Amino acid sequence: MQRLTGSRTSSVRTESLTMARRRSSRTGFFLLSLLFLAAFTLFAPLPSLSSLSPPLRSSSPIREVNTRKFEIKNDKFWKDGQPFQIIGGDLHYFRVLPEYWEDRLLRAKALGLNAIQTYVPWNLHEPRPGKLVFEGIADIVAFLRLCQKLDFLVMLRPGPYICAEWDLGGFPAWLLATNPPLRLRSSDPAFLHLAMNPWILVRLSFSEKPGHMLPHVDRWWGNLLTKIAPFLYDEGGPIVMVQIENEYGSYGDDKAYLHHLVMVARRHLGDDVILYTTDGGTRETLEKGTIRGDTVFSAVDFSTGDDPRPIFKLQKEYNAPGKSPPLCAEFYTGWLTHWGENIANTGAHFTAAALDRILSLKGSAVLYMAHGGTNFGFYNGANTGADEFDYKPDLTSYDYDAPIRESGDVDNAKFKALRGVVKRHSAASIPSIPSNNEKKGYGLIQLQKTESLFDLINKIDPIGVVESENPTSMESVGQMFGFLLYTSAYAAKDQGGNLFIPNVHDRAQVFISCPSEDNGGRPTYVENMGRINYGSHLFDQKGILSPVYLDGNILKSWKMVAIPFQNLNEVLDINPIKETAHSIINKTWTLNIKDIEEASIEPALYAGCFVVNEVKDTFISFRGWGKGIAFVNEFNIGRFWPSTGPQCNLYVPAPLLRHGENNLVIFELESPNPELVVHSVDHPDFTCSSNSRSSGLHQL
Repeated sequence: MQRLTGSRTSSVRTESLTMARRRSSRTGFFLLSLLFLAAFTLFAPLPSLSSLSPPLRSSSPIREVNTRKFEIKNDKFWKDGQPFQIIGGDLHYFRVLPEYWEDRLLRAKALGLNAIQTYVPWNLHEPRPGKLVFEGIADIVAFLRLCQKLDFLVMLRPGPYICAEWDLGGFPAWLLATNPPLRLRSSDPAFLHLAMNPWILVRLSFSEKPGHMLPHVDRWWGNLLTKIAPFLYDEGGPIVMVQIENEYGSYGDDKAYLHHLVMVARRHLGDDVILYTTDGGTRETLEKGTIRGDTVFSAVDFSTGDDPRPIFKLQKEYNAPGKSPPLCAEFYTGWLTHWGENIANTGAHFTAAALDRILSLKGSAVLYMAHGGTNFGFYNGANTGADEFDYKPDLTSYDYDAPIRESGDVDNAKFKALRGVVKRHSAASIPSIPSNNEKKGYGLIQLQKTESLFDLINKIDPIGVVESENPTSMESVGQMFGFLLYTSAYAAKDQGGNLFIPNVHDRAQVFISCPSEDNGGRPTYVENMGRINYGSHLFDQKGILSPVYLDGNILKSWKMVAIPFQNLNEVLDINPIKETAHSIINKTWTLNIKDIEEASIEPALYAGCFVVNEVKDTFISFRGWGKGIAFVNEFNIGRFWPSTGPQCNLYVPAPLLRHGENNLVIFELESPNPELVVHSVDHPDFTCSSNSRSSGLHQL
């Protein structure tokens, strides 16, 4: 997508040391500890990964090789010998619980769509080098079978870069751990054929021998494309098109890189499947991002409401004669939203009229998004502007103002208006509009503080501590996401001192104890709000990325401690969220006024239970809280930040709940609700704002 830009901020508490371009002093002798809170894709495991894959009997598509063919000729798409107009929509399997895949696809069918387009995020499927995950929410094979079962064609976008408002544009964070740094999205042999550093191999627990040439992109696509090859249309499956890269013309012009991807795709998928690129509808982006000739079809995207005729005319220049059916591969039904902005909203009739103009020209279009879904955990991406400090992270919700809302609701003006347009241009019958899924509020949930972040740190095995002369990025010590504690001791002067950290990503809080004769102090953590997914600052390492200065002198001798939290696609031996949740189950307790009085501004875990007598979708409202993450039955439902907004409530799909007692664990980073309560409600809410509550933070 063509992305909006914003500003990067780092923040510290008013009582703490000031970092990155601001200085302050504090007297005494203390220990400076810096905790890197880096978006550790803090997913709890899906309840039984294998059980979440939709139960389908067939293990492979039904072969109809003799009668099935999807092709381009005479500037049209042809399906089985008949002209075909693609009226599709993006629906990302990794933003929807597997139990709801069929529900959301049926709603897309009721919208009148005949094709589903989806990205494939490399980082979800290979969280560590060589560790491949294709189960649970990552079970793309099960998703493809469902698309086939429901008679959808599929347009697959396997990257390796996907953008998608997804952490690092879908690249695994371990690619950032190499030295010298890789040039992502390029024909740089170090990117396509990476010789891994022995230190990195140890930190990442990779099984290959040090120095072995690892063709990472080739290897990843080899694993992925081998899985999806049986689902190509001419093999009896639903996949009719496979995208090469993603809007590459907005990033670079390395044709050798694009040709290499085409070569790998053809090696695994054969010569019959349509390969395509998607680029903005300008001459500059098409010049840089397309491959001339009839090897790869060039599609376009453009702002909703733009006149499609001149753009489709330009598109023809970048395709072979007779090989340019007009296709807007991303027709924007809404837009993304960053923290601190008003929720994105586009008019239903305006959007429907723009789609009607495309379809009236016999053009094809893919709605981006048909259904947005949710950035569970910390997989959300971020945008930047002129420099890396002009930074804005995306919300947990990826509602996108799409016709099928985050919770699957279709009883809205945009769904009806778009469906009306599709119905006028489609000869196929369209199913009736389904009802919204029922939602339920389970009321007030009382929480109690279970342990502070500093208590949690004391439980960490010292074997996991990494020592270094200077602080290093989280990726370089093998902690791809999450929290990383930085610690360095020094003696403060009576008159105080100035602490300066030139480069820290993305946000910092510093806690310092009262002066004493001995080393002391509290940790300071730096938060990763999501890696950049678009633009020239894509190489977005997290943590402290520069020396740390005290009164102009570099602080030396650092210790770095990884804080474990459960990932969506990894299982940890030690899981503090699970331990906290289990500690409150089957216990009765009464909130003491002292519990509220002791609720402080230091990061801490809070836990509580709520009873479900009828399992329905719900939302957790965090009004009155500061900033943090939340787990329901050990599953990370995402970030909350009502003090900045606009998102107040986090979506909790019904499959995460169970009859009877359910547990909620919150990791609050700033300051909790004074009453230590949250509410389960039956609706979303995007009306929180920074004006509604002071966060007590300084921007740097």
